[in-house]
Amino acid sequence: MSNCFRVDQETQSEHIIEMEIQENQQHESSSWSEPESSTGVGYSGPLSGPLVMTTNKRSNSSKKSARFKDKSNDDYVEITLDVRDDSVSVHNIKGGDSETAYLATRFERKTSNSSLSSQLSFRLRQVSQELKRMASSKKFDKFDRTKSGAARALKGLKFINKNFATNEGWSEVDMRFDQLASDDGMLPRSRFAQCIGMNESSEFASELFDALARRKGITSSSITKSEFREFWEQITDQSFDARLQTFFDMVDKNLDGRITGEEVKEIIALSASANKLSKIQDRAEEYAALIVEELDPDNLGYIELYNLEMLLLEAPSKSANPVTDSRILSRLLSEKLVPTKDRNIIKRWYKGLAYFVEDNWKRIWVMALWLSICAGLFTWKFIQYKHRAVFDVMGYCVSTAKGGAETTKFNMALILLPVCRNTITWLRSRTKLGIAVPFDDNLNFHKVVALGIAVGVGLHAGSHLTCDFPRLLHATDDEYEPMKPFFGDERPDNYWWFVKGTEGWTGVVMVVLMAISYTLAQPWFRRNRVNLPKTIKRLTGFNAFWYSHHLFVIVYVLFIIHGYFLYLSKQWYKKTTWMYLAVPIMLYACERLIRAFRSGNKSVGILKVAVYPGNVLALHMSKPQGFKYTSGQYIFVNCAEVSPFQWHPFSITSAPGDDYLSIHIRTLGDWTSKLKYLFSKVCQPPSVEQSGLLRADIGQGNNKPRLPRLLIDGPYGAPAQDYKKYDVILLVGLGIGATPLISIVKDVLNNIKPQKELEEGILEKKKPFVTKRAYFYWVTREQGSFEWFKGVMDEVADYDQDGVIELHNYCTSVYEEGDARSALITMLQSLHHAKNGVDIVSGTRVKTHFARPNWRTVFKHVALRHTNERVGE
Repeated sequence: MSNCFRVDQETQSEHIIEMEIQENQQHESSSWSEPESSTGVGYSGPLSGPLVMTTNKRSNSSKKSARFKDKSNDDYVEITLDVRDDSVSVHNIKGGDSETAYLATRFERKTSNSSLSSQLSFRLRQVSQELKRMASSKKFDKFDRTKSGAARALKGLKFINKNFATNEGWSEVDMRFDQLASDDGMLPRSRFAQCIGMNESSEFASELFDALARRKGITSSSITKSEFREFWEQITDQSFDARLQTFFDMVDKNLDGRITGEEVKEIIALSASANKLSKIQDRAEEYAALIVEELDPDNLGYIELYNLEMLLLEAPSKSANPVTDSRILSRLLSEKLVPTKDRNIIKRWYKGLAYFVEDNWKRIWVMALWLSICAGLFTWKFIQYKHRAVFDVMGYCVSTAKGGAETTKFNMALILLPVCRNTITWLRSRTKLGIAVPFDDNLNFHKVVALGIAVGVGLHAGSHLTCDFPRLLHATDDEYEPMKPFFGDERPDNYWWFVKGTEGWTGVVMVVLMAISYTLAQPWFRRNRVNLPKTIKRLTGFNAFWYSHHLFVIVYVLFIIHGYFLYLSKQWYKKTTWMYLAVPIMLYACERLIRAFRSGNKSVGILKVAVYPGNVLALHMSKPQGFKYTSGQYIFVNCAEVSPFQWHPFSITSAPGDDYLSIHIRTLGDWTSKLKYLFSKVCQPPSVEQSGLLRADIGQGNNKPRLPRLLIDGPYGAPAQDYKKYDVILLVGLGIGATPLISIVKDVLNNIKPQKELEEGILEKKKPFVTKRAYFYWVTREQGSFEWFKGVMDEVADYDQDGVIELHNYCTSVYEEGDARSALITMLQSLHHAKNGVDIVSGTRVKTHFARPNWRTVFKHVALRHTNERVGE
């Protein structure tokens, strides 16, 4: 049967509602009273006014109608229901808006034990109360959703990713339900998060479960598959009003249509916990008071749904995202219309190859030259021994062994050059070789040459042990005759003869030491990535790598001895090993002497110590006399109390113009952990105005604590130091990797004021500062990381009035903009920053973005704003 009822949307607080019910059935009549067996579904807003009920019976016909009449308004919302034997569904809706449509769907429910008429009457009462609340809210002006910021916010407040909210998504969730449901086919509340894919936000998902259950009158802690399907349809609904209502229900736990300050506090703490923002969680009460103060100016003690909508839609209008002018925006849109992928496979391959060569041409020519030299040396020696008498006995084995030995001599000399740091820094800074030579890849080239040494040693030792020596041992007397000048009149009778000789034991020892050093230098052992027993694991790590690498001193001594006592070369001028090694060893020895002398005279005084969240130790040191450096460079640090021999590199975070030297150290291994422990002992908890977990300002006060003595060596060149060559610089830092970039930001900031004064004629003319614009993107996982460089961020925000430096902080622990789990954090961030000028996530003047950056958008943004300019990354 079809049933129709009409509801007038009320606009006054006092009203009279008259309801008439007409129903004809053959056997029984239904009552408008709420059934006792009902689960007591909650509703928003009280129901006032008398309720009048009438029942009429007629044979062979049945009809239900409900009329809600207001004295002051004759507007109606008409909802037609299709009532069948065991279900009720919405047939048609006339009048009202999207909220009315959402309310109407609550009629759709299959009957259970109670009668259909009882359930229908109960739900009619609920919806009447909801419509009354909606009608009363009409007296407030609705927020203009056509605003640009609001348009973006309407796409937000998503509980489930849009791509997952499809039929395919339901199929996957349906399979999970079957796997997670208990034996009785019910899904418990504890497994709801896992079922909908919110494993990392189980607490948030549990609150979502409770909100959906309250709305549908479910009091059990488990749900059936049909109920779960209703939940899924609700949280995947793309309608903003439906999503807003669901979020409101999460906060409004008693479904009275009003949110109190305590409920706001609870949802702030829940959102902060889901996004791993412990500091916001600790200050949830303070931030709740801020929201209530903003949305409840009349001090009513609560806020309503329209208040929440206003806060949500206003927040994006004050977003920290970069804004481009209309001309650049139009160009950006036109760029998106151009297909980026060529359909022609050959053209696409050629274009990719061209980009690769353009980015790596320095590496390509260096690698090509190195491989050519190695191949040339191997071929030269191979052919040379092919024409000697020993070839008749040992064959191609001796040619291969000697070819491998020649490449090994060359690579043993070459491998020292990439680690001559002073020489590379001088060549990078004082010469133009950096245009063609990739000095930034010195350590990578060092590793490549080490691989070449391993190949050469394998060819040399393998050919001797598996081919040369067995052939010599099994040669006839006539075949051995030409070998007597090299191996003696008596032919060797076993392997031991070769091993006990100087040539043999030096070779064996070298191979063993090289194997140890090469193995412990691999990332799996150097960074303790391999799960080994504790007794064996102590022999790995950075300490093992550092000490084993210094076995090279013994290796080089043995290498020279091995190259002098040769079986097949007796003339001194044919023993070329020392010729290869002479210059590189002398250069490297001078490097080590300079380091030792310089570091011994560069003992620094500690000015300030700070321990920050994330296991970061910040040290401010006095700058040694005559110490000059460029932003982006690094120094080596030694602490004798930790280890008298170990030197570790750290990027400089202070700017050249500062009167101190600073570094930030993240504790990742034994050495850094011990260093942090030593300095933490002299620190105290900071004052209210200071940041960090522990601090010690050594320069203040008379009682100066005893501190570990530090030695520094440097500075040394790094890729980031070339930023001054570019008009625009794009700086991207990940976590503690932002340390060299912080120094660059401070240097650009320090040069802004002198550059202005130079342009105004206040200062004398000097070489202008080339960099005109800087973009700094810092991506970190932890909220506490922002304390590391809080002072720098605030200084840029205060001093850089012209916007020369554009700062963008990203916290990846927070869910992306538009996700319901971060929606309240976004609202609170905009509100707090607008009122106090401080970001709630970073604690700085710079607003924080959530999730990871869209690098394609970032690069296009920079490229379109700076056409025909040199941009350095």
